[in-house]
Amino acid sequence: MNDEEVLKAIKLRYKELREKTGLKQVDFANKFNLDRQQVNNWESFKSTRGVSVYTISSFCKLVEIDLREFFDSPLFGEDKKKDKSQKKKKD
Repeated sequence: MNDEEVLKAIKLRYKELREKTGLKQVDFANKFNLDRQQVNNWESFKSTRGVSVYTISSFCKLVEIDLREFFDSPLFGEDKKKDKSQKKKKD
């Protein structure tokens, strides 16, 4: 995965995990005393700003998972690599 793909996967994972809480962005922000724009930036593809491990770790604490669980997702795993190799074979 290149840097852009990693950032996209992180943003998708943020959204996926927030949605599992059943809360909209504004409600999630209010519940955890965050700025709504901060939550939006975590999930927004318009922002190309990188995300620190510290920020991911802080998010994990809010949704009560550890870093391993955050990255234990098909978004980051071998499935993505397999999909790419299958596309190359078709071309």
